[in-house]
Amino acid sequence: MKITDHIKNANGKTLFSFEIVPPQKGVGIADLYKNIDPLMEFKPPFIDVTTSREEYIFLERGNGLMERKITRMRPGTLGICSAIQNKYNVDTVPHVLCGGFTKEETEYLLVDCMYLGINNIVALRGDAMKGEKYFEPSVGGHKYASDLVKQIHDLGIGEYLHGKIESDVDNSFCIGVAGYPEKHIEAPSMNYDLQMLKKKVEAGADYIVTQMFFDNQKFFEFVKQAREIGIDVPIIPGIKPIATKTHLQMLPQVFKIDLPEALINEVLKCKTNNDVREVGIEWAINQSKELLDFGIPVLHFYSMGKSDNILKIGREIF
Repeated sequence: MKITDHIKNANGKTLFSFEIVPPQKGVGIADLYKNIDPLMEFKPPFIDVTTSREEYIFLERGNGLMERKITRMRPGTLGICSAIQNKYNVDTVPHVLCGGFTKEETEYLLVDCMYLGINNIVALRGDAMKGEKYFEPSVGGHKYASDLVKQIHDLGIGEYLHGKIESDVDNSFCIGVAGYPEKHIEAPSMNYDLQMLKKKVEAGADYIVTQMFFDNQKFFEFVKQAREIGIDVPIIPGIKPIATKTHLQMLPQVFKIDLPEALINEVLKCKTNNDVREVGIEWAINQSKELLDFGIPVLHFYSMGKSDNILKIGREIF
């Protein structure tokens, strides 16, 4: 079932969902299941599965020589989606990136999704490769997420890269895109970023999932501004509980977000990361309750492969 249909069928009740990261190559799926199992208590209608960007590695070739190779450390997104969908009877949502994929490779991936019964996609531009300052599209790939959205939308109505294919089957995808309550790192202004978001919706996006944030007022203002410029699709807030002291530096650096002073002060009082984890849980509970009062369609949690803190939050709010 499509995400928008799940939201419609909920009749105003807020749904629970979460995002997982594929394990690294050579690691089995069992640990992933162990972290998914407890969260099924909240009957998530869908689970997101991330896709990793390719990266460079260096291999020793003897005599002091190194060879640079491109690899993906966390492949298997579609395999994991299919495994989860079959094991838990829940819809899965693979992330599809511009970076690292040609348009043809994207088309093949989407056809695989059709065959696997996956009809929800999150379309993302993706980050720059590690070691590179700016995003560069792959040769033959998309530069902007809005172009990727258009390809996904067009394929769903039978318009493939090399011609139209008529079909009696509904192959359309429900397309999610990213939104940034505190502005995308590369956007010169909030208004510019919102206009780019609107462009993705006009290209065929059906819903928006936000980057993590810790100040609900920024999310409320983001929704207000989006509605004012004509963005009318569902907007789903993304929540990540803070878990370690290093998050005080890492999260603003990587995601270019602000942390509220009250949260910073509570984390600084903590003596151990276990204490920080409890602070993060409590903050996320309060944050989630306020978002529920606001009437959001789905609470989406970034689990990063761990579920114990999400489980505690869920039991307080669902």
